[in-house]
Amino acid sequence: MKKLLALSAGALLLWQASSAQQKLIADKIIGVVGDKIILKSDMDGALADQMHNSPDGNLMPDAACKTLEMLISQKVMVLQAERDSLPVSDGDVEAQMENRIRYFEQMYGSKEKMKEITGYSIYQLRERFRSPIKEGLLAQAMRNKIIEPVKVTPSEVKRFYDAIPKDSLKFYESELEIGTIVLTPKATREMDQYAIERLLDFKKRVINKESDFTSLAILYSEDPSVKDNKGIMVLNRGDKNWDPEFMAASFRLKEGELSSPVKSQFGYHLIQMLKRSGDNITVQHIILRAAVTKSDLAANIAKLDSIRTSILAGRINFAEAVAKYSDAPSAKFDGGMLQSKTGDGSTLITIDQLDDPGERDIVLMLDTLKPGKISAPVQFTDESGRQAVRIVYLKTRSQPHRENLTDDYSRVQQRTLDIKRAEAINKWLIEKIPTFYVHVDEEYKNCNHISQWMAALAKQ
Repeated sequence: MKKLLALSAGALLLWQASSAQQKLIADKIIGVVGDKIILKSDMDGALADQMHNSPDGNLMPDAACKTLEMLISQKVMVLQAERDSLPVSDGDVEAQMENRIRYFEQMYGSKEKMKEITGYSIYQLRERFRSPIKEGLLAQAMRNKIIEPVKVTPSEVKRFYDAIPKDSLKFYESELEIGTIVLTPKATREMDQYAIERLLDFKKRVINKESDFTSLAILYSEDPSVKDNKGIMVLNRGDKNWDPEFMAASFRLKEGELSSPVKSQFGYHLIQMLKRSGDNITVQHIILRAAVTKSDLAANIAKLDSIRTSILAGRINFAEAVAKYSDAPSAKFDGGMLQSKTGDGSTLITIDQLDDPGERDIVLMLDTLKPGKISAPVQFTDESGRQAVRIVYLKTRSQPHRENLTDDYSRVQQRTLDIKRAEAINKWLIEKIPTFYVHVDEEYKNCNHISQWMAALAKQ
């Protein structure tokens, strides 16, 4: 069973930072800025978040240095924002906090399930979120104040571009913007009941020692990874990446106990608790999906063909159709557009990024699909193994080329601006850090920017 929507970096960092406060006694202080401390677990949480969002799951060699520099600069910005009385009201904090609480509540399905899985009530979550949210808003307000005056002119963009050695200019493969509208046929009540009854039969056979759970999982589970893991997985109470129904049902079990059939967005599960250790549990599951009929698929193909006709006739645009009709779980977040796997939020992707099982057949369609056109409805198997239908919209397609100011001006402009903003922030930090008490653990004093900041501090 594949993981679901991951937390945003900010949400994950806040969650990890709050957990870190509980480990203060056993933790190591690696930095102090004014009256604010930076714990080793703060850095570890930030590094884990970076690794989670890294395309290859790896960190840069200087990731620890850059992360501590980020944490120090954030504390300095918070303190200076307080000095400058920048406008961050309690209402701003409460609004952000309510958004965060709603995000978790939607993820888990209800307040009760959220508490059951995380172990925290709404009140406790508010108390844990309040301080990091306020600090984040203050730091952002200060950062905006620093970079707001920073602009780049066309001549600066050209100078930056001209300074790049010609053999170092980026080469862009053909890039595409691709959108999809997905309809997932719903199984009939009879097929749902059939899946449930099969799982109840499996449960009875295990209880009566007629079969063992592992053999049943290998023979019948529709989890694609069952051949590798036999349906066994380790879950952590704080992990927000799994289906909330599956998580809640798993954590309710006692060691050795079997669940009743549990419905998730992936199908129906039979779960066995193998081991419990603090906030970690080891479970084994069997998943069955209620089958959909050919007539169900045909009805969805007809519906999708009608949607396509409406888009082509101009009665509705693609984004509106996605919002109104698409069953894809990510549609509300990405507007139906495939996202680049570089993690930068871009909708520009290369063909080699279409490597997920549910995307590979899109590659075959690109030979005949022209920019601005929409494919006929096609049947496919989605990432959770369900049968679905979709139409594919090729919004744009670029030709392979070496970076140049005609085709890529906005990219070069953004890089130029990013560098100029980073320089402005570092200059500001060198000026402001000496006005605060700052202590950094010896292990990190040779980090590039930290050594500059410490040198400026030593001159005072």
